[in-house]
Amino acid sequence: MWILVFYDLPTETMQQRKDAALFRKRIMGDGFTMFQFSIYIRHCPSMDNALVHIQRVKSILPKYGNVGILSVTDKQFAAIQLFICKKEEKTNQPYQQLELF
Repeated sequence: MWILVFYDLPTETMQQRKDAALFRKRIMGDGFTMFQFSIYIRHCPSMDNALVHIQRVKSILPKYGNVGILSVTDKQFAAIQLFICKKEEKTNQPYQQLELF
């Protein structure tokens, strides 16, 4: 099982920034790693183990903001399509090789 935690927390005041940083630090302390900004993932060997980590995330929810938790199987996670977009560069066209018979 894979657990994905997505969050969007307010960071307008000093206290809100502290709360957001503490939430991030706590989920990382529970074994989550950053997948993208505000998206953290963790692999769990079973659904029972996943439920334990989901409960831990629920117990440290910040006072304000939005947090989502999604559980997916290994097979579902393996079907993810990732695209790393880079500026397209023109490549030199290779010379055409002529064959003489």
